[in-house]
Amino acid sequence: MSAPDPRQEPFIVDTDLLTADQLEGLVAEYCTRYHGLNEQESPMGEQSRVMAAVKRGELVVWFDPVENTAGLGQPHPA
Repeated sequence: MSAPDPRQEPFIVDTDLLTADQLEGLVAEYCTRYHGLNEQESPMGEQSRVMAAVKRGELVVWFDPVENTAGLGQPHPA
């Protein structure tokens, strides 16, 4: 069995490489996906907390080259 192609593995994108609009879009998508379905009145009210978590490195931007998508998620444990 062959090893997986590393070019197809999701990887973390440095947030400094993203525009403010791109980062805000990822935060909005994250809030909608994870808080919008939790009977939360205003899932977008979480945006400042999510953005703060990104700035602290508690959430990172993952890019999936196979799906050509990006999203916020937990960094893998070291």
